[in-house]
Parts: sequence; C-alpha cells; structure tokens
Amino acid sequence: MKKQHLVMLALASSFFVAGQAGAMTKDEYKVAKEKVEADYKVAKAQCDTMKDNAKDVCQKEAKGKEEVAKAELEQQYQPSDSHARKVAEEKVKATYEVAKEKCDDQNGAAKDACVKQAKADEAQGKADIKAMKKTM
Repeated sequence: MKKQHLVMLALASSFFVAGQAGAMTKDEYKVAKEKVEADYKVAKAQCDTMKDNAKDVCQKEAKGKEEVAKAELEQQYQPSDSHARKVAEEKVKATYEVAKEKCDDQNGAAKDACVKQAKADEAQGKADIKAMKKTM
C-alpha cells in the first residue's frame, strides 16, 4: 500500500515539475539527450562487472532509467499532456521490468507471488495513468 502511495506521489511530482519547467532550446535538448545516452552507457558498463541475476537486474534498472530520462527530456523540450503521460508510463514500465527481474532470484511459490505482485503494481500504475488522462 505504501508503495502505491509513493508511486502516485512520484507521478504527481513529476507532472508538477514538468509543468513548471520552461521549454528548452534545441541545443540544450541535444546536449541533454547525449548526456542521457552517455549515462546509460556508463550504467550498463557498471553492470558488466556483476554476475547472474544481479547483472540482469542492473541492466533492467539502467535501461529503465534511460527510458524514463528520455521521456522526461521530451517533456522538458516540448511540454504536453501526452509527454507527461509518457513519463508516467515509462516509470511504471521500468518499475515493473526491474521488479519482475528481481523475482528471478526466487523459486516456486515465492517467485509466483513476486511476479503476481509486480503485475498487480503495474496494473495499479496503469490504472493511475488512465485516471490522470481523464483529469487532463
């Protein structure tokens, strides 16, 4: 339950911050996009030092952060309701992918419960986004 509240708080704050930020110039956008891509490469390289499922989790986290950062960048560059929703969608997707990957460390019923919880959290996140669409 606390996790859902944190997700909603994060989504709401990202919409608030994104709504308050002024649009960036094309040059600023290009530099920021290159930084996002560079940050992803560094994070992915750090994952290469890990093994087994920890490496897989690290890679999912790195990819998720990259996708969220790209969506946030688009929102900063061209603020819109659709870009704001894309940010929220990417956050839900990244959270789900990482949670699902973390479940691979478990076996049997525990793994099944973990996957079920990850899917439930994803469904809740998607429902929250759908509810936000109606208010925008």
